[in-house]
Amino acid sequence: MKIKDIIHAIEQIAPIPLQEGFDNSGVQVGDVHQEAKGAIVCIDVTEAVIDEAVALGCNLVISHHPLAFRSFKSLTGKNYIERCMIKACKHDIVVYAAHTNLDNASGGINYYLAEMLKLQHIRILDPQKNKLQKLVTFVPHSHIEVVRNALFNAGAGNIGNYDSCSYNIIGEGTFRAGQNTNPFVGERGELHTEPETRIEVILPAYKQNDIMRALIAVHPYEEPAYDFYSLENVWSQAGSGIVGTLPEEMDEEDFLYVLKDTFNLRMILHSPLRGKPVRDIALCSGAGAFLIPKAISYSADVFITGEAKYNDFYDVEDKLLLAVIGHYESEIFTKNIFYDIISKKYANFAVYMSGFDVNPVNYL
Repeated sequence: MKIKDIIHAIEQIAPIPLQEGFDNSGVQVGDVHQEAKGAIVCIDVTEAVIDEAVALGCNLVISHHPLAFRSFKSLTGKNYIERCMIKACKHDIVVYAAHTNLDNASGGINYYLAEMLKLQHIRILDPQKNKLQKLVTFVPHSHIEVVRNALFNAGAGNIGNYDSCSYNIIGEGTFRAGQNTNPFVGERGELHTEPETRIEVILPAYKQNDIMRALIAVHPYEEPAYDFYSLENVWSQAGSGIVGTLPEEMDEEDFLYVLKDTFNLRMILHSPLRGKPVRDIALCSGAGAFLIPKAISYSADVFITGEAKYNDFYDVEDKLLLAVIGHYESEIFTKNIFYDIISKKYANFAVYMSGFDVNPVNYL
């Protein structure tokens, strides 16, 4: 098994194209074509984590935060980032990160936190925009099922929690085959009319090439007609944050204690209690304060995130209860996600949770 196979399993859940434009998710260091010997999962890559990988015989380190976030003009070991990269190269260790692509993925860290809180009716708080396309193609009736199934298997036709979605219109196509052709129907040099079905399916834009190849592979025509249209629709299956509902209303102070116990928190910073019951909960791991206006627009009772500024606690006024639990604390469960993905896919592969994942923020 190659390291690229392990990475592929992660990217099935958190595809790289889901990351934000400022991010640098993906392979940071190393050759992914080498045999996989073992993996360590962590939040941040430190020298201790690289040393741990060496000691355990692992040649793959998977982190949530990218080690290489900014560009380099030299690699001299002047800081811990460069020292980690040099040490990883010296020991043939691949360093890989799944950051905002895991944040934005359906089934990513925000979904994980929502499930821990037992939220119901979960949906994306701020869905991604301009990330969908529509494919339109024309197929002779004899191959409708074959073509549709190939498109579905390649990742087209998913809308929310529904799959195998398509729209089909019966019509007629015309063409004349040239002398150097081998037409599936009709004769060379003669105008032909063929009963066809127009098939329309939705797809994530980043899957366009895979879906085009799947279409061409099974379409019976030498020159199948197809079009990809960019859509302005929001993509309900990917985006920032989560909103959901508690099974029952709770007193807001009681909810804060549940939150503290569920995530094993040392402390919670929160805005003034409003004296109102809470049920609709919005959350975003990490630095998610930019979503406060979205949470308010959804009429959430509580917004949970890892970081917020001083003025954010003022700005929410009495519109919702802001609960800030710490950046590290809100993302620590990314290790569980990585571990679960790998161990379920490759049950006999050695994967470890790093014992050196230390929160850089300390409390006295």
